Amino acid sequence: MVAITRSLPTTLAGERLGAVVLAAALGLGLVFVSGFAPVVALHNAAHDWRHAHNFPCH
Repeated sequence: MVAITRSLPTTLAGERLGAVVLAAALGLGLVFVSGFAPVVALHNAAHDWRHAHNFPCH
């Protein structure tokens, strides 16, 4: 019986670094946006998200 092996595609170091940098930029952007936003705006955004996805909140 012959074993069939598959090789996974290799990623270039630049692609991986680009993905890490993009994820870090998005994460830091979310932290800074939520850190400087008024509390009422964050509450309203979360409230609207719950209604948009049919979750009860009252």
